[in-house]
Parts: sequence; C-alpha cells; structure tokens
Amino acid sequence: MMQEIRFHGRGGQGTVVASIILAKAFFSAGYYVQSFPVFGVERRGAPVEAYLRLDTRKIQIRCNVYTPDHVVVQDVRLLENVPVTDGLKAGGWILINAAGQPENLSDFAGFRLAWVDATGIAIHNRLGTRTHPMINTAIIGAFARIMEMPPLQMISDAIREDIHTKPEQNIQACRDAYDSAHVFGLVQ
Repeated sequence: MMQEIRFHGRGGQGTVVASIILAKAFFSAGYYVQSFPVFGVERRGAPVEAYLRLDTRKIQIRCNVYTPDHVVVQDVRLLENVPVTDGLKAGGWILINAAGQPENLSDFAGFRLAWVDATGIAIHNRLGTRTHPMINTAIIGAFARIMEMPPLQMISDAIREDIHTKPEQNIQACRDAYDSAHVFGLVQ
C-alpha cells in the first residue's frame, strides 16, 4: 500500500535532502520511491515542502502530495502560519522538531503525534552552526523510529553516500534522534 509523506521545513534546514536520504534508504529496503521538492521563494528561511512516496509496487502517479499519510515538521514555528495538517489522513503521524511537547494538543486531534529535539541533537553533534543547525539527519532518525522503518543501517548507508561533510556525526545524530524521539500516539 502506497504511503505519502509531506515534509515542511525552511530553506537551509536540509528538508529536501532529508526526503532524498529517506527515499534512498527505502529503495535499498526494496520499495519503489519518489522524492521531490516544491519551492516557493528560494531563500534561506523561507517555507519549503518536500514529498516522499513509497510503495511495494511501481508508483504510477506523478503529482504533488495532497493527502499525505504522514507529515514531518522541521521547524515548530511553522505551526503558527503553515497549515501543516491540511489533507493529512486521519490517524496519520505528525513528527515535529520541538524541544518539548507541542502546545495546544487539540490542534492535533485525530492524528498521531511525536516530537524530537532535532535542533538540540544537531547542535550537540556539531552539524551546522548554533544559529543554523542542520537537523535533517536527526529528523529522519526520529521518523524511522515512529514508522519502524526503514532500517537504520540503510539510512546510515544513504547518509554516507549523500552527505560528504561530517557523515559520521550525521549518522550519530540520526541514531540519537531514533533513541530520543517522544511518541505521544493518537491525540483524542
């Protein structure tokens, strides 16, 4: 059964790279995949979306993801002005980069919620700078935890293949996020 994931981030956070690394890891795990970005204003800090489709059968559709099964939010501040849950299927996961439990849980009613301090993990692993941490490998580690796939080894291999700056620190950030993701579950 096909699954569609929509990533929300800001330019410079590695949102597109996160979707590509996950696509490569899922491909290695035997899935058919599609990964592609949508840009508005192409500048650092501007909202960015990226999409990932995966299926055990060949994927025939070629369009944006309008009704995702899951949503990844790489910047908690996007919740204030980007409708990240638009089209999200009931019971779908919302993974948020946040230092603690997001406020207003009622905003997530009917969805499964998880969060991880990807920013803190990236800073701890010296990925990017303190003011512009690169959180993408941390967020995909947390995603693998909540989805229970793809295997971390396949993500590590994809990181080694695609990320040439500090690959081992990026792999560690992925593992740290996998281990520290907070899984709330279904919000009533």
